[in-house]
Amino acid sequence: MADDTPTRLLLVDDEAALRQPLAEYLARQGFAVREAASAAEARRLLQEESPDLVLLDIMMPGEDGLSLCRHLVESRQLPTIFLTARGEPTDRIVGLEIGADDYVVKPFEPRELVARIRSVLRRATRPSANPATAPVEEELFTFDGWTLDPLKRRLTDADGATVAISSAEFRLLMAFLEHPRQVLDRDRLLEMVQGREAHLFDRAVDNQVSRLRRKIEVDSRNPQLIQTVWGGGYLLAAEVRRRPGAARA
Repeated sequence: MADDTPTRLLLVDDEAALRQPLAEYLARQGFAVREAASAAEARRLLQEESPDLVLLDIMMPGEDGLSLCRHLVESRQLPTIFLTARGEPTDRIVGLEIGADDYVVKPFEPRELVARIRSVLRRATRPSANPATAPVEEELFTFDGWTLDPLKRRLTDADGATVAISSAEFRLLMAFLEHPRQVLDRDRLLEMVQGREAHLFDRAVDNQVSRLRRKIEVDSRNPQLIQTVWGGGYLLAAEVRRRPGAARA
């Protein structure tokens, strides 16, 4: 049987005049929407239930959206889309550097937002276990002492310690692991990581690579794993092996 459970969204915005009509519209599109008027309320709701995606305003009283986003992507790895009136390129890059999956500037067309939501969810789809199916054999990627479990989105070092990575960092790492020792230019990385709906800039790709380097390189200022190919892009200079993990029911 198909899973008819609606996609769960958490909409965080202090402007009730925008939040409430948008929640009603999204509900009509088949989403299950919970609302929060502040980061504090959002954190409380997150203790009750984990959504599939978070729609997050940046400028809010108290804790702002940037701080909450950092928490979401690092501790929970939740896909996040910023909804904000701040549309300058530097603002967008800052949000994406933190780990947000997309950035929608107010005012926006609700149908476009729905398309962005579905695009992000496609990229962030987590395989789900179905008791009626045969067990799924888990495949692990290993490289230079690191191990990535794509199903759990868990990165561990040689000692078995888990290193938190955002959903954007996970997709970037997967792109490198699936194409080791190949030069990937910025346009190709954008296509592989963000899809056709990418609204990033070359510099944002550089910053995401820098963030990933700080987590997996011995010395991020002298990277040995993710190397820069001047005029070309980036290359993962490591042997990547795929090995089976535990079977999942």
